[in-house]
Amino acid sequence: MRKVFVKTQNVKNFITLINNLQNKPDGVSKMALVYGEPGLGKSRTALWLAAQNDAIYIRSTNLMTGRWFLEELTEELDEIPRYWTSDLFKQCVNKLTEKPQMIIIDEIDYLASDQKTIETIRDIHDKTNVPIIFVGMTLAQKKLQRYRHLYDRLSDIVQFKAFSINDVREIITQLCEVEITESAINLIHAQANRFRQIVRLITKIEAVAATNNIKILDENIIKEIFKNESRQSFENNKGAKHVLS
Repeated sequence: MRKVFVKTQNVKNFITLINNLQNKPDGVSKMALVYGEPGLGKSRTALWLAAQNDAIYIRSTNLMTGRWFLEELTEELDEIPRYWTSDLFKQCVNKLTEKPQMIIIDEIDYLASDQKTIETIRDIHDKTNVPIIFVGMTLAQKKLQRYRHLYDRLSDIVQFKAFSINDVREIITQLCEVEITESAINLIHAQANRFRQIVRLITKIEAVAATNNIKILDENIIKEIFKNESRQSFENNKGAKHVLS
């Protein structure tokens, strides 16, 4: 499999969002939200774009508190976290004022129920005017709507949507080292519409092609791969039930 970052329509929309935030004048809100169902490449895209834009990437966790968040941010700013929370906040603000950097906060759903942390993030934005992007799951938008002062500052909102046939074709064409027919691509689009699913399928496709010395894979071969995958999944589930019983 080729090591290429594929720019699907979702990725292109994320890039446009970042460009919009970076081009906004001072004094205009530079907060945004990217959300959508799992498996569409949100986190992968966020990490890639963070590297491309010298941005700070923080992945929220289930137990993260406001202080924990500030400590993570301080460390990402190459500072040694201080003891008092108020000092941590000042460290972050001073450093971001001195050297503005975009902040991408992934898995924002974990923090969405913590009002103090959400308001702290808003305060950091208001004091530094650095772009801040939240990345979350399908319900992230509704969860953030509870914080009107913050939600009103979201100048751009992008939803990651299910891959189109063009997206799937682009992913397969750029990643897969084996040629696949158009009818096979249509079948993959119908049955595997998540990035992780497609990548896993490409791995199997390349293995089948190498084992059987096949140059071009058509719809019939893809059907067999899907059947074998379903059969394997069924056997694994049977085994799990047997163990539990």
